[in-house]
Amino acid sequence: MLDHLKLPASALKLAIDLPAFNSASQSGQQYGILGQDRAKSALAFGIAMKAPGYNIFVMGDSGTGRLSMVSHSLSEYAEQQESPLSYAYVDNFENPREPIALELPSGEGHAFSKDIEKLIDNVLATFPAAFESPSYQQKKSAIERRFSQRYNSAIDLVDTKARDMSVALYRDSDAISFLPIREDKTLDEEQFTLLPQAERDAFHQHTEKLEEYLGDALLGLPEWRRTMVDEIRQLDNDTIRQTLEPLFAELNGKYQNVDDVITYLAEVEKNLGNTIGDFLMPNRNPESRDTLVKRQLLSEQYLPNILVDSRHDGSGAPVIYEPHPIYQNLFGRIEYISDQGMLITNYRRICPGSLHRANGGYLILDAEKILTYPFVWEGLKRALKAGRIEIESPYSELGINTITLKPGVIPLNVKVILVGSRDIYYLLEELDGEFNEMFRVLADFDDYIKRTPDNIAQFMQLMTRQAQDAGLKPLTATALLRLIEHSCRLAENQSHLSAHVNNCLEIIAEANLLGSQTGAIRIDKTEIELALAAREQRNGRIAEAILEEMLEGTILIDTEGEAIGKVNGLTVMDIGGSSFGAPARITATVHPGSRGIVDIEREVELGQPIHSKGVMILTGYLGHCYAQQFPLAISASIAMEQSYGHIDGDSASLAELCCLISALTRIPIRQGYALTGSINQYGEVQAIGGVNEKIEGFFELCAARGLSGQQAVIIPAANKRNLMLNQQVIDAVAQGLFSIYAVSNVNETLSLLMNRDAGSLNAEGQYSEDTINFKAVARLKEISDMSADDDKDIEGS
Repeated sequence: MLDHLKLPASALKLAIDLPAFNSASQSGQQYGILGQDRAKSALAFGIAMKAPGYNIFVMGDSGTGRLSMVSHSLSEYAEQQESPLSYAYVDNFENPREPIALELPSGEGHAFSKDIEKLIDNVLATFPAAFESPSYQQKKSAIERRFSQRYNSAIDLVDTKARDMSVALYRDSDAISFLPIREDKTLDEEQFTLLPQAERDAFHQHTEKLEEYLGDALLGLPEWRRTMVDEIRQLDNDTIRQTLEPLFAELNGKYQNVDDVITYLAEVEKNLGNTIGDFLMPNRNPESRDTLVKRQLLSEQYLPNILVDSRHDGSGAPVIYEPHPIYQNLFGRIEYISDQGMLITNYRRICPGSLHRANGGYLILDAEKILTYPFVWEGLKRALKAGRIEIESPYSELGINTITLKPGVIPLNVKVILVGSRDIYYLLEELDGEFNEMFRVLADFDDYIKRTPDNIAQFMQLMTRQAQDAGLKPLTATALLRLIEHSCRLAENQSHLSAHVNNCLEIIAEANLLGSQTGAIRIDKTEIELALAAREQRNGRIAEAILEEMLEGTILIDTEGEAIGKVNGLTVMDIGGSSFGAPARITATVHPGSRGIVDIEREVELGQPIHSKGVMILTGYLGHCYAQQFPLAISASIAMEQSYGHIDGDSASLAELCCLISALTRIPIRQGYALTGSINQYGEVQAIGGVNEKIEGFFELCAARGLSGQQAVIIPAANKRNLMLNQQVIDAVAQGLFSIYAVSNVNETLSLLMNRDAGSLNAEGQYSEDTINFKAVARLKEISDMSADDDKDIEGS
């Protein structure tokens, strides 16, 4: 009677025509990312759109090829773009705490640095040699000679006057003294003491007058010396300027169209005069400095710090993926060195971030990471909105003041591509008002791909090419066929392939290892099966423990006989990387009263909202089908036995309803059957998830106890397209040892479980006698009448 509900073995798994498959696998067409036409179109639009705010959020689960597609699409487009400008930091000679950013043509950053290095070499080769030239020495000697002449002229006047007073003027270096004269000879101290007192007093008077006269004669000496120093300084400056002019002339000509460089060269030329005067003048620096020390000093002061130079990023616009987007890695940082216990820095220790390297191109970031690391998200929005990059300490916003550099800002022109999950996208959209203004393009990756011939061929091409690129053994046609089946199993749909292609690629790598251990020269279906079985065995500890407890009787599950108010429901457990199905006993009791249907799981707060909703629907179904002519008055309780954790989902509502009707009508349920499905208030059976794991979980228990041909699983008819069962289940069904039924409504389910007609309404709106529904109506009316009699007794008393 119900054989039409039984599914044949051919319906339990995807069937692919192998000859057509082989033909498709030999196609010469090359494919990129598997499917994802919607995401490709959105990505192409976002990349091409140049208006501000059209940054891209790539939404989807990991393993769907998000990053590969983004990188591939950007690389192809970036190659056609112009290379971005180069940037460098140089010293600000007026304010060293604020280094200046230079903008250079693309690819000329390091060439400019080499030119400055050459300039430094030329300066070291020229100075102090330029001050040792005959021309310079002659001019300097002339200046010093003029000073000496004026000085000597003044001294000669004093000497002449002294001789008139019989006093000799004695010069010892810069010291001047007066000595007495007798008979044209100077007297020493001893001889002077032998002179009469009058002569000695006269000498002292003459000396006082001469010293006064000497002071008047040398009154202009400081001015003469300043004049000499100024003239020598001017000579030094003229010599430096004249010597540097040819050195800078070539650079000024080479970079005449680069305004920032011309301005910087002018500042360097002006500042070099002071540096040469301080460190490269002969006998000017008391410390002995070798050429290496001088070169380092000049390099630290004048050599540009090339932040980014497109020449090192290849042709076209840069495409940068930052795997660790902490603040310093994204926005750049300033390094320090320790000098005698103090941390010091300069413009040479400014390091670029990913934004600098991606400037003029594309930056790919992980959305979850930039929300996890402090200051990054707000800093990124600030940079995109302002259109410039500032290298600063993020801790200053917290009131932690750090003395450091404040480098000049760099213009920012970058398209940011965030890669993240759906949860993160919707979270940002809801909580951040600026998010939609900055990320206006959504590239939404599907979780599955339609199983079309083109997509199958694309899948095979992708698997084959990835295996070749990884240096793995070649894949046979049957191996690829098994991978397609596995992909459909992951998608839980015979008409879809899973977009999580990484899972299949991992299986290929694992199969390659197992094949190497067995000496296989190719990866065949056998190696794929071994890899899948090995993975299931690695992750199957909990599933095996639960199965063992069922076999030992610790967990009560019957797979034969009949029982009233008991049914085998089916559940799916996701623990870590393991997902498996297991049966669970559902029980129901009914007694007179008006409390309604009590969900024990909800009462103890183990039932989650969706599960509780499924239980509450049962009341609506009972009222609609059975209580049209009398009030529904019932007290019942439903429980999922030996369940000690939270339960969610409505896939047990069909089993709970059948169990409740069994308890109500006292008709036993076949314990060799298990079922899953959701229902609505009209008794229509709705699709559920995890159907393959649920069927296989119950099958493993039945197989362990022994298949009798009387065990079966009932599933919603809407889930037939989701069936991708393992071969053991299919073989058992083909041999008649196990059955799978697909039902569309509650009546079909009741008929299967209770092995009798559920019954349907006749023209008078009544159910036929001896049917399940007739007994349910009769029992409910009996309980309703009992409740009405009790109410009358209460009123009478």
